[in-house]
Amino acid sequence: MTDLTRTAFPTPSDRTVEPTHIDTLVVGAGQAGVAMSEHLTAQGVPHLVLEKSRIAEAWRTGRWDSLVANGPAWHDRFPGLEFNIDPDAFAPKDMVAEYFEAYARKINAPIRTGVEVKKVVRNSGRPGFTVETSAGVFEANRVVAATGPFQRPVIPAIAPHDERLTQLHSADYRNPQQLPEGAVLVVGAGSSGVQIADELNRAGRQVYLSVGAHDRPPRSYRGRDFCWWLGVLGEWDAEIPRPGREHVTIAVSGAHGGRTIDFRELAHQGITLVGLTKGFADGVATFQADLADNLARGDENYLALLDAADAYIARNGLDLPEEPEARKRLPEPECVSNPILELNLAEAGVTTIIWATGYAVDFSWLQVNAFDANGKPKHQRGVSSEPGIYFLGLPWLSRRGSSFIWGVWHDAKHIADHIATQRKYQAYRDAAQRQAETAIEPNAKVSTLGAR
Repeated sequence: MTDLTRTAFPTPSDRTVEPTHIDTLVVGAGQAGVAMSEHLTAQGVPHLVLEKSRIAEAWRTGRWDSLVANGPAWHDRFPGLEFNIDPDAFAPKDMVAEYFEAYARKINAPIRTGVEVKKVVRNSGRPGFTVETSAGVFEANRVVAATGPFQRPVIPAIAPHDERLTQLHSADYRNPQQLPEGAVLVVGAGSSGVQIADELNRAGRQVYLSVGAHDRPPRSYRGRDFCWWLGVLGEWDAEIPRPGREHVTIAVSGAHGGRTIDFRELAHQGITLVGLTKGFADGVATFQADLADNLARGDENYLALLDAADAYIARNGLDLPEEPEARKRLPEPECVSNPILELNLAEAGVTTIIWATGYAVDFSWLQVNAFDANGKPKHQRGVSSEPGIYFLGLPWLSRRGSSFIWGVWHDAKHIADHIATQRKYQAYRDAAQRQAETAIEPNAKVSTLGAR
């Protein structure tokens, strides 16, 4: 087992200065960049990974204090290294960051930290790209954008302009003590929003949780984690999302040892559920009358997975314990039976709004012809429409699991194979070139013999 407590990588000033030209430049040293480096090394591709902060920095400083991985340690990892914890446990965020540092050391990844990539442009009249960075200019034949999907926190335009309220994105939330006294409105009930709402409620805060459309898988069923179920049912390898489900959030958590997210249970524990947030005016928040429908659709998703799991067990004759309790539903809480459509924030004592409303990508530094009219990357399994540009770590890059730890590792292998194939084509020499090169070699030998 590799020691996960070793010191982090040195800063650029502690390293030998790399040449300005590199075959393949990888931007970002999170899980995507580390995976990319491993596969490029295996293919013999000279490369360099540039990271503006530290390896896996988002796991350290871009998450709240109590965050753990959403998948168990046996699943959310690379093939070449295990976590030094119970395989069924959920790794804390700092351990995940240390894991990727250890993995980078294990594969001897050529990473330079503290170097920000500012601009990438295609060269004119010659191959490759010019890359402007905080450490100078690089020339690269290929560039892999491995910066992932969580680049720019998104707060919607409906956010109120009210100086009496503290407003922050989930990316900036750390713990309950960080917030002023008072009730909290959490907008967004995916994995981040629901975990933050639960933590605040456990800390004694009055919490309002705005719930939109969502998937709600069981944390485990009949003795197997939902990650296992999605695997054997082929869901992780689904290549395209179901129509209308492209942007639906998933409410799942590894917190407190891993428990199924049940919004009714959260309501019975003291959290007030409301529907999708519609807007704000004169200190009043308004919500859609869709809470019951959103919960019902989440229930359908939950039960559909249970049905698929039961069918799989029967079809394969597996001896897994029955779990009838999984299908029982708690009574409808008051906030669902009589939903709140308007909330006077001051009267409710709300002093903070936490926007758990997701992220957008930011490729403003990548000034190449690799995007559609909406700024969305154009690619096929990460191979961009702009030759020599690649994307890695994005949701649904090749499959449902593409933005997850294990999924990005497999996508990186495909991209590295593509790069290696292109290098072979570019190394080809035609007959005239081979003859010219052959003619040079004997002349060199004659010159050497004559010198004796």
